[in-house]
Amino acid sequence: MRRFGRIFKRHGPLPQSGEPMQVIVNTNENTNGTLVLPLWQDSKNMAPGSESGVHRSLKNQIENILVEGDFKAKAGTAMTLAGTEGGKALLIGLGKEEDATPQVMRESGAKVTASCKKIHGKTLTVKFHGMEDAYMAAFVEGMILRDYSYDNYKTKDEDDDSDDRELKIHVTCEEEKHAALETSAETSSAVATGVYLARDLGNAPPNDLYPMEFARQAIEFGSAHDNVDVKVINYDEARTMGMGGLVGVGMGSYRKPCMVIFEINGDKPGPSPCIVGKGITFDTGGISIKPSPSMDEMKYDMHGSATTFGVMQALVASGHKDRVIGLTCMAENMPSSNAQRPGDVITTYSGKTVEVLNTDAEGRLVLSDGLWYAGTHLNPSYMIDLATLTGACVVALGHEASGLWSNNDELLNNIKEAGEHCGEIAWPMPLFKAFEKEMTDSKIADVRNLGAGRWGGSNTAAAFLKQFVPNMEGTDEQIPWAHLDIAGTAWGAKTNKLVKNGATGIHVRTLHHLITGQ
Repeated sequence: MRRFGRIFKRHGPLPQSGEPMQVIVNTNENTNGTLVLPLWQDSKNMAPGSESGVHRSLKNQIENILVEGDFKAKAGTAMTLAGTEGGKALLIGLGKEEDATPQVMRESGAKVTASCKKIHGKTLTVKFHGMEDAYMAAFVEGMILRDYSYDNYKTKDEDDDSDDRELKIHVTCEEEKHAALETSAETSSAVATGVYLARDLGNAPPNDLYPMEFARQAIEFGSAHDNVDVKVINYDEARTMGMGGLVGVGMGSYRKPCMVIFEINGDKPGPSPCIVGKGITFDTGGISIKPSPSMDEMKYDMHGSATTFGVMQALVASGHKDRVIGLTCMAENMPSSNAQRPGDVITTYSGKTVEVLNTDAEGRLVLSDGLWYAGTHLNPSYMIDLATLTGACVVALGHEASGLWSNNDELLNNIKEAGEHCGEIAWPMPLFKAFEKEMTDSKIADVRNLGAGRWGGSNTAAAFLKQFVPNMEGTDEQIPWAHLDIAGTAWGAKTNKLVKNGATGIHVRTLHHLITGQ
C-alpha cells in the first residue's frame, strides 16, 4: 500500500489528552514527594524492607494508624496522611492477600491516581517489598491507565493556579525484581498511548471528529512512522468500487463516509492479523431515528474504529516487528432527503444484496464491506471486528463484558484468554445456524439487516456479519473471524475503575496482548 494525503476542511488539530505519566523504576531507598504505600488488609505494620528511606515521624504515624485499626486496607480504600515533618503518605488498601488477582491490583493502582489531589503534589514514590512481580506490574499499569482525563474543551480561568504538570511516579522494589518491573512498566506505558488515543477519539465531539477527519489523523499517524502505511478509500471511490453498505449508511450526511486502512511493517510476510472497526462518528439512527434521551452518547458509536486505531498506535509504540493490518469503516448516520430508507435493497462489496429493514441497524452494513475487503485484499491470518453494535448485548452482559462470537474455536479461546489476562472480559456467545437462517430469510434479497423479532438480537447481528467473511483462498472454509460487541464496555461502565468517565479504550490492551504476547 502507498501512503498518500488529501485536502481536508478543518479548523485545526483535535485537542489530545497528552502522554501517560512518567514512571521511574529503581531500587534506591529515597522517598520523592508523597509516599504511596500499598498494604494488605489488616496489616499492623509496614512490610519488612519498605521502611527504608521513610522519615521516622511518618513511619510512626503510619504504624500508629495501622495498629489502632484506623485504616484496615480493604480493597478500594485509601487514606492520606499529612502534618508531620516526615512528609505525606497515601495508604492504599489491597484487600486480603489470598484474594489478590492482577485485576484487583490494577484497580488498586488506579485508586492511587484517582485519589491524587493538590495536597499530594505531582511527584509520588510507590514502595513495594515482598510482592509478586505480576502484582507489582498490574498495580503500575492501573496507575497509568487511570491517569487520563478529557477536559480539553474546558477553558481555564486566568486566576487558576492548579498544577498542570504530569505525574512523576518513582517505583521502588527489590533489586532482583527491578529489571522485570521496569520492562513491564515500559510496555504498559507504550500500550497506554494506544488506550489514550482510543479514548481521545471516542470522547471527541462529533462536530469535530467526522469520517474524513479521522482519516486525516490516520494519515498524519502514518506520516510520522516509517513502518506505517495508511490508505484512504473516499466516498467517490467507495461508490465506484460498489461498497453499498458503507455508501448507503453515510450518503445521508454532508460529511461523507470513507474507509481507512492501516498497514504496520508491510515489508514483512503475511498472512497477518487484521483488526476491523465500526466507525459511526455519530449515529442518529437515520430515517429510523433514535429517541432523544442520551442521543449525545452516539458519538461513541465509532469506538470500534477508535480501538482499531489505538491498537495500531500501541503496536508501534511497543516496537512490534511483524505485519499487522487495521481497517476502519467510517460514516455518519444522518436522516436527510437522500438518506437510506427502510425498505431499500443495497448491493454490498461482496455482491450480496441486503434488505434494509431498519436504518439504525447500520453498523453491520459498513462492516459487511470492511470484512469482505479485508478478507479479499489484505491477506489476513484472522480477522477480528469490534463494534458498538447492539443494545441487546448490553441487556445480556451489562457493562461487565464484551460479547464474543467466532467461527473458529481456537481464535475465540485465544481472545477470551487475552481478555482475561488484561482484565477486559470477552464472553463467548452462540452463533447457531438458526441465527444465520433468520438473517438470510429475506423475501427479496440475500440477507436482511434485522432479525425477525426482538429475541437474541446480538446473536443475529453476529450471524449477519458472518455472511460477509470470505473463504480462505482455494478452500471452502471461512477465514478465521471473531466479532466483539463492545456496546456495553466502550463507555458508561461505572464499574470500570480504570477510567474516570467517557470512552474506555476497551480491548486495545487485549488485542495488543493477543498479537504480541506482551
